[in-house]
Amino acid sequence: MFVLAHLSDVHLAPLPPINPLELISKRGLGFLNWLRKRHRIHRREVLDALMADLKAQSYDHIAFTGDLVNLSLSNEFPRSRQWLEGLGTPGKVTFVPGNHDTYVRAVLGKPEQYWGDYMRGDAGESFPFVRKRGNVALIGLSTSLPTLPLAATGRLHSGQLEKLGPILDTLGKEGFFRVIMIHHPPVQDAHHFRRLVDAAELRDALREYGAELVLHGHHHEQSLVWLTGPRFSIPCVGVPSASNAPDRGDHPAGYNLYEIDGEPGEWRCTLVARGMSPSTASPGSTTMTETMRTELAN
Repeated sequence: MFVLAHLSDVHLAPLPPINPLELISKRGLGFLNWLRKRHRIHRREVLDALMADLKAQSYDHIAFTGDLVNLSLSNEFPRSRQWLEGLGTPGKVTFVPGNHDTYVRAVLGKPEQYWGDYMRGDAGESFPFVRKRGNVALIGLSTSLPTLPLAATGRLHSGQLEKLGPILDTLGKEGFFRVIMIHHPPVQDAHHFRRLVDAAELRDALREYGAELVLHGHHHEQSLVWLTGPRFSIPCVGVPSASNAPDRGDHPAGYNLYEIDGEPGEWRCTLVARGMSPSTASPGSTTMTETMRTELAN
């Protein structure tokens, strides 16, 4: 059995020292939002408790679906690299970036500079990339692009959609359990300013070529949507923010484990969600529990 861990939307806190000139951009509005509410939502002690619980589990690999930083400030990138190395080596952790990781045009190329070895394929390729671990193939996609103020949309840029179909087809014929990693969920009816712009095109590719599992972040909540595949429905799973305080909202910090076993046509996949229960957690609580166990594979 192969066990894959999934976390997302770390939003590493607190913010580092800020050069005021960097706030003359979309970052300025983001900083005001941080001061107004987000500093109370994304808490370092919550993230540290989640990481301690994760490291106590038995898993083979970690899938991390973006938003490691908050405002893409210059001082956030070196610190985030150090945190990522504490999570695991590039061989044990696969990362795809989120909208906060390229918050403004000025940081284009920074994710590759600081996190590049975590988001390249086995052959050194960029998006879409493939990493094979046992009988599991991780397919990394990037929807991370700078957007206008108040927008958090994503798009599969740089010809990724055109390359994805043949990759899925080949991996399927080779007998791999195919896991797509993406930040923005390819679902219908997403909020207009938070949507994946080409979600319909991605769903078309999945309908034609198939996959066994789609993992995403962005919405900061535990979610499961079934997408149409060529033979079986495809589970599309979102996970809460890894730093969301238990006293803030309905989806406190959590992560998922996927227990994958079987063979092509007879895959077995069990989702095990671990998090801070909103019914029992109190402000400052760091108690992690298993909150859900669901069979995903057909």
